[in-house]
Amino acid sequence: MAEKEADIIWQELDGVPFRLKAPFDFSFLASWGKVFKVFDDQDSGNICFGTERAGRRFFLKFAGAPAARYEGSPADAVERLKAAVPVYRSLAHPNLIQLADAFETGGGYLAVFCWTDGICMGKQYPEAREKFLTLPAEKRLGVFDAILDFHICAAAKGYVAVDFYDGSILYDFEQEKTVLCDIDFYQKAPFVNTMGRMWGSARFMSPEEFTQGAAIDEATNVFTMGATAFALFGGELDRSRELWTLGEGRYAAAFKAVSEKREERYPSIQAFKATWDAAD
Repeated sequence: MAEKEADIIWQELDGVPFRLKAPFDFSFLASWGKVFKVFDDQDSGNICFGTERAGRRFFLKFAGAPAARYEGSPADAVERLKAAVPVYRSLAHPNLIQLADAFETGGGYLAVFCWTDGICMGKQYPEAREKFLTLPAEKRLGVFDAILDFHICAAAKGYVAVDFYDGSILYDFEQEKTVLCDIDFYQKAPFVNTMGRMWGSARFMSPEEFTQGAAIDEATNVFTMGATAFALFGGELDRSRELWTLGEGRYAAAFKAVSEKREERYPSIQAFKATWDAAD
C-alpha cells in the first residue's frame, strides 16, 4: 500500500508505515519474516527494517530505494553499503552489532544483522534518548568503557571512527549491555580529508573533519571519544565545568581530548583511557 502526501510516499509493510520519495517493491524482504519496525529517518540513503522469522529477529539495512531524507543517488548508497560490509567483518567485536550476511537483492544491496533490543542514545529518538540519559552515572561509565574498548580495538586495526555519534550507541537495559552500530564510514588511517565537511554530527567532529586537506588519524579518534564523554556526562558542545557531572580528573581528561589543536590531545585512545581510568 502506498499513499502520496506532498512530496513523500507513505508505504506499508506488514502494517508498518514508512516514508519514501517514490514507491518501491520490498517484496524480497518477505524471506526474512514479518516486519515489526522501520527506520526511515536516515540521510545515508539506507532504509532499515526490524523483522522476525521463526522466533529470531533481524536488523536489515537496505540501500537502493529512494529513501525520504537522502539527497544522493541510490546507486551511490549501494556502493557505500557494499564498502561498509568489510569494515563490519574486520571490526567484529562483542560490543558491535553482529553482521550475519550481505548480498545484492531487490535491485539494491542488503546487509543483515542480528537484532539487538538496545535503545538508541541518538537525538533523532527523543524518548529513547531521555531514558538512556536517566541511567545512573555508574552505568553510563560502563557504556563509555565499552565504547572506548571497541575503539581501542578498531584503532589497533588501523581504523578511524568516521561518523561516530550518539545515534551509534545502543543500550540493552535488560542485559545491561552496550551495542554499537552504524560504523559504515570508518576508514583506515591515516587518510586526508578530501571533502571539507566530512560525514557526521558536528557535536562529535574534530576541527580536521571540517578542513579539506587535513590529516584524519588517531588524534581524530581521541577527539571523538572526548566529545562522546561530554555527550554522556556533560553539556555536549557546552564543555564548561559547570555542566560536567563527574569529578575534576575526568573533566580534565575529556577536555584535553577535545583540544582544538591536535598536538595537545592524547596520542591515542589507549592513553586517554589510561588517564580516564586513573582519574576521580
